[in-house]
Amino acid sequence: MERRYRLRKNADFQRARRQGRSWANELLVLNVVANGLDRSRFGFSASRRIGKAAARNRAKRLMREATRQQREHIPAGWDVVLIARPSVREAGFLGVERAVEQVLRRAHLLPESTAHSKAEEFSIRP
Repeated sequence: MERRYRLRKNADFQRARRQGRSWANELLVLNVVANGLDRSRFGFSASRRIGKAAARNRAKRLMREATRQQREHIPAGWDVVLIARPSVREAGFLGVERAVEQVLRRAHLLPESTAHSKAEEFSIRP
């Protein structure tokens, strides 16, 4: 994800946690707060409860890729923070992708009609 779309400062993460709204499912927590910019920015977090560095980095990579695929559908002006939960260790990419779509829809950041997973795109229909 390009640098201009990333949250980098701890203060921005903390502002999203303290002032923003949150939604959660079994794999992750989403925090969203308005940022007043002409673009939305995204941050990804995985605590030590997820596991060692390799597991934390994998969780962040999966969330980052799932979010990157949806970025064009997300309206401008939001700071979005995704926080991995311990159950993300057992999840594959499709599970993380569905979880990201689910919380983004619940936060009304994704329109119902435009979001779809790659699995649906390549599925064989009778």
